[in-house]
Amino acid sequence: MRRESSLLNVIDVEATCWDGQPPPGSVNEIIEIGLSVVDVSAGRRVSRHRVLVRPVRSMVSDFCTELTGLTQAQVERGVTFAEACRILVEEYEAGERPWASWGEYDRRQFARQSQADGVAYPFGYPTERTHTNAKAVFTAAYGLRRKPGMAQALRIAGLPLEGRHHRGEDDAWNIAALVLDLLDRGAWPVGATAA
Repeated sequence: MRRESSLLNVIDVEATCWDGQPPPGSVNEIIEIGLSVVDVSAGRRVSRHRVLVRPVRSMVSDFCTELTGLTQAQVERGVTFAEACRILVEEYEAGERPWASWGEYDRRQFARQSQADGVAYPFGYPTERTHTNAKAVFTAAYGLRRKPGMAQALRIAGLPLEGRHHRGEDDAWNIAALVLDLLDRGAWPVGATAA
């Protein structure tokens, strides 16, 4: 007898950033993809992953290092954005599995960078069917007027912040905990998981 499993990818990206405007010619580029796999049917986080991505049109600023802990030397050892997308598709079934992120930034950044780099968007279409904005679901479930940041949402839900905030792998793990909280409350959208 085959056990039904419902897997969801929870993704958080970190990108090059600056305290103010980017230097001339620089753009925000993904430098880390954090991914946690949630088994929705079992109600647990099953794995956590990290892919470092080498930027090509920008450098990691001191501000970005302070925020994320990532340095230019670390991300230079990362893979290309195209390779990162291939890893998402081949190793984490990104084109098949539904996915969630905290807000719309991650989805938009993937779309922008895919277009800019001429790389196939790694997630399924239509985006509305495959992506869930966990921040919007949380805001509605808790009856909040404003959409909270991830750290504030963890406090509201009574959950600990595990690891370092603004580190993709840790943030994806924490967002996955919030997804499980929403599942426990019966607030996670039914269409946001695939059997």
